[in-house]
Amino acid sequence: MSVHRERSRPIDRRVRVQGRPVDSYPALPPEAERGSVRRVTVVGEEVLSRPCREVTEFGSPELSALIDDMFLTMYVADGAGLAANQVGVDLRLFVYDCPDDEGIRHVGHIINPVLDLPDPGNRRLIDDVEGCLSVPGAAMAVPRTDRAVVRGSDRDGRPLVIEGTGYFARCLQHETDHLVGHTYLDRLSKRDRKDALRQMDDHREDVFAQRAVKAAGLGR
Repeated sequence: MSVHRERSRPIDRRVRVQGRPVDSYPALPPEAERGSVRRVTVVGEEVLSRPCREVTEFGSPELSALIDDMFLTMYVADGAGLAANQVGVDLRLFVYDCPDDEGIRHVGHIINPVLDLPDPGNRRLIDDVEGCLSVPGAAMAVPRTDRAVVRGSDRDGRPLVIEGTGYFARCLQHETDHLVGHTYLDRLSKRDRKDALRQMDDHREDVFAQRAVKAAGLGR
């Protein structure tokens, strides 16, 4: 998921890492410091339109390296979240570094997430502008619930429960959608989808250039 400029920094220093509060945390997460930049897939590529496979092996160097690479790739692309199929790997995994509406920064990863939304009678849908790193340069209003929970595991197979409200709840829903083969375009009307694709055609090269500049600035 793309970071919108007004949401790119939390309004205070509260941080939750893997769902737990911490006193402070670096702007560039340790995972990103260890990672390498990978190419971000673009809508229309087959890996983005099929359900991802469950992760069955935990604690491996390969899995840790994938998470590290995803963090750095997300940072270089100015993202708030990134799913594994967005770097061409069809595994049920996403990473995030995203503020909620209260200014709390949420950082972490989750494997094999299962999304839990409020009951239909208790849901509050919010229309807000949403972007996607795999739809570069486009942004559209998408209705999402203002609360969400994902249940899954960390890289070592330990259980995780991550709760989100506001913009972070939107991020959790957006990234979980990716893992079942959907992008936010699938939630738009035919007319709005065409508009988003036009935006992408107009702006994608500028977005790619900005990513290249950011990667070069990090020496990656």
